[in-house]
Amino acid sequence: MRVLLSIKPEFAFKIFDGIKKFEFRKVIFKKPEIKTVVVYASSPVKRVIGEFEIDDIITSNPKDLWETTKLQSGITEDFFYKYFANREVAHAIKIKETKKYHESLCIKEDFNVLPPQSYVYL
Repeated sequence: MRVLLSIKPEFAFKIFDGIKKFEFRKVIFKKPEIKTVVVYASSPVKRVIGEFEIDDIITSNPKDLWETTKLQSGITEDFFYKYFANREVAHAIKIKETKKYHESLCIKEDFNVLPPQSYVYL
């Protein structure tokens, strides 16, 4: 099963460049059978640019999660702590293998969904 995530273009492209090995989330999907993430690069790109396999999902407090993921986070420590401000629980999706599409796809025409605030099941 797959899920589509909205990711800021800066971070989406870092995933496919191999710089960002973790995608951080305040809320994680509930279905454990999700194995693939389809990446929607949000505004200004507004296109589905690829997908990746999930290696693992790490759930922890922000401090421990940062220590575990910081070397391959693709983000700054400051950004991380601002993102998880006032949160007791943080999630990191560990990226296994990526597949960048040769041609990006339209979220409405190709997936029949609207851009999600967080995620949508496909």
